[in-house]
Amino acid sequence: MKLAPDEIENYCLSKSTTPSANCEEIFNYTKANVEMPEMLIGPMIGSVLGFLVHSVCAERVLEIGCFTGYSALAMAERLPMDGELITLDINEETAKVAREFWAKSRHGKKIKLIVAPAIETLKTLEGPFDFILIDADKENYPAYFERALELLSPSGIIALDNSLRGGEVLKENTDEGTKAIRALSESLAKRRDLVKVLLPVRDGLLLVQHA
Repeated sequence: MKLAPDEIENYCLSKSTTPSANCEEIFNYTKANVEMPEMLIGPMIGSVLGFLVHSVCAERVLEIGCFTGYSALAMAERLPMDGELITLDINEETAKVAREFWAKSRHGKKIKLIVAPAIETLKTLEGPFDFILIDADKENYPAYFERALELLSPSGIIALDNSLRGGEVLKENTDEGTKAIRALSESLAKRRDLVKVLLPVRDGLLLVQHA
């Protein structure tokens, strides 16, 4: 399900601060050479993430789900030069691609990639993080979120990508990942200790902050 026509998205991008040419290089390489390139967040979400990182004056960012490194670099570009971004992934092959492209950017030195099951790595990390992006295996979104909330700074933001799942969240009979995301969204909607908004951008971006 495409929520906005290409011409509308392109118009929006033309009026936005977009990720760098280094990010565009990652995007183009991934589209041409890597399996499942649809996992890329792309320039629209990249612009939104960069804006959010900037808006909270983030110094530390945590990303769960790195793929080929586009989103990590898009966020790192909005961190101060002494900022830190820790990104977690389980795929060494795509991690290698990410590292090669980060090395071309002056912002790449801000990024630390840990290749291991994120559910285990999260137990070892110490907060606080000012911005946290969750964009990994959907079945574990509830567990990722609960740990992310523990690591979040008081004014920080958690962003959960793919929260609309191409419209599949509207259906009763769907895959386990979509069921997990829908159950988490419904649970969060009832919590008064959190402020949240689900944006119909690309495949849905759910933003959560302490009330």
